[in-house]
Amino acid sequence: MSTLQAVHEVGSAVSIRDGEVELLRYTYEPDTPRLESPRPFAFPIRTRHGDDVALFRPHDHVWHKGLSWALPVVDDENFWGGPTYVHGRFYVQLENNGTQGHVGKADVDVDDEGVRIAHDLSWTTQSGECWFLERRTLTARILSDDAWMLTWDTAMTNTRGADISIGSPTTRGRENAGYGGLFWRGPRSFTDGTLVTPNGTGSGSEVRGEPHPWMGFAGRHDITDAESVVVMVDDAQNPCHPPQWFARSEEFAALNPAPFFSEELLVPAEETVRFRYGVAFASGGAGDAGALAEKITRALRPTEVPT
Repeated sequence: MSTLQAVHEVGSAVSIRDGEVELLRYTYEPDTPRLESPRPFAFPIRTRHGDDVALFRPHDHVWHKGLSWALPVVDDENFWGGPTYVHGRFYVQLENNGTQGHVGKADVDVDDEGVRIAHDLSWTTQSGECWFLERRTLTARILSDDAWMLTWDTAMTNTRGADISIGSPTTRGRENAGYGGLFWRGPRSFTDGTLVTPNGTGSGSEVRGEPHPWMGFAGRHDITDAESVVVMVDDAQNPCHPPQWFARSEEFAALNPAPFFSEELLVPAEETVRFRYGVAFASGGAGDAGALAEKITRALRPTEVPT
C-alpha cells in the first residue's frame, strides 16, 4: 500500500506528499521569463525524511530548475535557457529561447503503486513555430523506508514538417560540455560531493563524458549534517544507451544522462523519439548508490507505455 498522496492545483502544479513531507512539486504552468526558456520543472524535491535535494533558479545559472527536461541545441533553437553556445564566440544571447508549453489538462492518478502525472506539451520556438508535441508521464513510488523513486517518461513527436537534429554545446564545438536532457541541479551544500558510477567514485572532472547505465551523486546537508544520495538510471531502451554523462561536483552539483553529448540525434519529420529514466532520492551515502540503481532498474521493468 503506497503512502503517497497528490494535491492538484488545477492549471498550475501537482504536489506529491508522503505523510507530512512534500516529496515533490511539479509545476507544469510556470511563470518563467522568456530568457530562461519556460518549461515544467520539479521543485522542491525532498527525501522521505524531509531533506531538500534540489536547487531552483541559482544565481549562477538562473535557467536551472531543480529537475527538468531541457535541450540547449535543437537545430539552432534553444530549449534550455540563457545564451547559446556559438563556436568562436563562446556563449551569445540570441532570440531563440523556446518554450515547452502545457496543452490541455493534466491527468493525475493515485493508486496502491503511487502517483502518476501525465500531460501534453507543445515545444514552440521563440518565433512561434511548433516543433514537437510531447506526451510526458511522471510516476512516483516508494522504494524503501529511506528512498523513493520518480520515473520520467517523455515521447516527443516531430511536428515541424522537416527533420530536427538534437545536440549539445559539444556537438557545436565546445569540448566536454555535452549537457542536455534530464538535468538535476543539486543543493549548494552538495558542492564537492561524490559522484558514483558502476566503476567506483570520483569527481565531476573525472567522470564527465563517461558512458554508464547509471550514475549517482552523494552529498551532505547543512544544519542537519545528514547525507543524501540521488541516483539516475537510463532505461536500456533509450536511444544512445548507455549515455555519456554530464556531471559536476566542482563549482556546483549536477547530474545529467546526456544522450546527445558528442553526437547529434536526428529525429525525422513526423517520427517520435522516447526517453525514460528512473531517479531515486534517498537518505544515505555513496555506498548506497549501487543497491538503489538495482532497485530502480527492476522498477523500470516492464516498460510503462504512455497513453
